[in-house]
Amino acid sequence: MTTTSRSSLRPAEPAQPKAMRDLPRIARGFLLPAVLLVAWEASARLQLIPSNWLPAPSMVATTLTELGRSGELLANVTATVTRLFLGFVLGSAVATVFGIWCGRSERLHALLDPTFQALRSIPSLAWVPLFLLWLGIQETSKVALIAVGAFFPVYLNLHSAIRAIDRRLIEVGLMNGYRRWQLARHVLIPATLPAYLTGLRSGLGLAWMFVVAAELLGASRGLGYLMVDGQSTSRTELVMAAILSFAVLGKLTDSLLQALEVRLQPWRTN
Repeated sequence: MTTTSRSSLRPAEPAQPKAMRDLPRIARGFLLPAVLLVAWEASARLQLIPSNWLPAPSMVATTLTELGRSGELLANVTATVTRLFLGFVLGSAVATVFGIWCGRSERLHALLDPTFQALRSIPSLAWVPLFLLWLGIQETSKVALIAVGAFFPVYLNLHSAIRAIDRRLIEVGLMNGYRRWQLARHVLIPATLPAYLTGLRSGLGLAWMFVVAAELLGASRGLGYLMVDGQSTSRTELVMAAILSFAVLGKLTDSLLQALEVRLQPWRTN
């Protein structure tokens, strides 16, 4: 028996679980934040940066711990996440409807799309006075502002994806007897899903930006309220604690949508 044939009889090494294979890639993602935290802590301890400008991460961690023990952190995080969820769902739903309508109808595209493109350029803070005048200082105005932030990326990606569909694919579907739901299931949805999911992730990112604008004005709960409280009391560590909480929550919610992308598009590699 030859050497090649003997080696072919050796038992194959067991494949590593996917979580183990992904571990080095995940670890690399934490490398830069870890380096920045170490450099930040060292700079603060060596007093290279004034503590009232940038407190040490250990001081920020102590502040977060105190907020967690008192229950204040959970209450403010819950308020922010609730506003974000309601605004994101509302804005994405409306954007999905208008994206489909304007993408499939040339008349609606000519009628509505120029207006949407113009409104898309308005900064988030520019909407605040109008929503406060129209809807008051309660939760409705905050949710509406977040919905505006989520609307435009979802609409733009879905609308563009529908208009970019190769018409020959639709013709082939019609020739194969696809009608309405079958055509949507086998042609339209697979063709637009990648761009739509990308729009959802972009909309979620803008929703987080808009929730800050919403909570900086008139909120009595939320991470934005913590930032205002830290500013008014000159507690920089409280401001940094709120900013880091925004960063962590934003990354967690984006990871959820990223996992949804992988689930709905198993052919993609991440």
